[in-house]
Amino acid sequence: MKKKTILFAALLCFALSLAHQKSFALGFEAGAGYWWHMPSGDMAFKPVSDADKLDIEEDLNYDQEHGPFARVKIELPLILPNIYLMATPMKFEETGSKDADFTFGDITVDGRKPFDTLLKLDHYDVALYYPIPLLKTASLGKLNVELGINARIIDLEAEVSGSEAVTGAPVTESKKLTLPVPMIYAGAQIKPIDKLSIEVEGRGIAYNSNHYYDLIGRVKIKPVWLLFIAGGYRHEDIKIDVSDVETSVKFSGPFIEAGLEL
Repeated sequence: MKKKTILFAALLCFALSLAHQKSFALGFEAGAGYWWHMPSGDMAFKPVSDADKLDIEEDLNYDQEHGPFARVKIELPLILPNIYLMATPMKFEETGSKDADFTFGDITVDGRKPFDTLLKLDHYDVALYYPIPLLKTASLGKLNVELGINARIIDLEAEVSGSEAVTGAPVTESKKLTLPVPMIYAGAQIKPIDKLSIEVEGRGIAYNSNHYYDLIGRVKIKPVWLLFIAGGYRHEDIKIDVSDVETSVKFSGPFIEAGLEL
């Protein structure tokens, strides 16, 4: 986790250094905000049967959480791709219960007794993209469409602590996983007037029985010069089966944001 944070910070500093050179960068946008996300779905670690799947809401008692996010976009000249960086930390902790014993990794937990769980799903994005040529010019600055590739680094940590099903002894099992996910990036901005824009962006990939989709809708207002404020909705749909971790989860909810746009 720490190494990924340092790497992301280094990329951010590099991007900001490009933006600082006004003769080099054509545009710059930086924003930070809060996302209220409601989880649903299920997760498992080395499941033996479907009974080992833990329902996010019913078994783990996870409810709506909120957390910060940050993003930076740099528009570069000529044939250089534009850069889009984003960081989204996510963390859930709760005491759960289940109507049956279940296997999590190498332990079997008495589900009828309370057990504690932790789920972290931090993700960091680096996208390289281009606008569709001449579309913004032809629409007099009112429409822009972007296409590119996105690399998402997921730092996943899942932990269960409870009572062993046979002996009743305290047991703990955890799994940490760093997963790089290549994705397609697409975005669009509509500006009916100078101080208002409607934006959508999506990142996604599907392969075998796995998929990962991240969709964002945003309404942005510029009340004064460089400052913008925004509100919107974000939806993530994740289904992965890798390194004995099986997850099929969704996170959805509104967000607010403020930042600078040059």
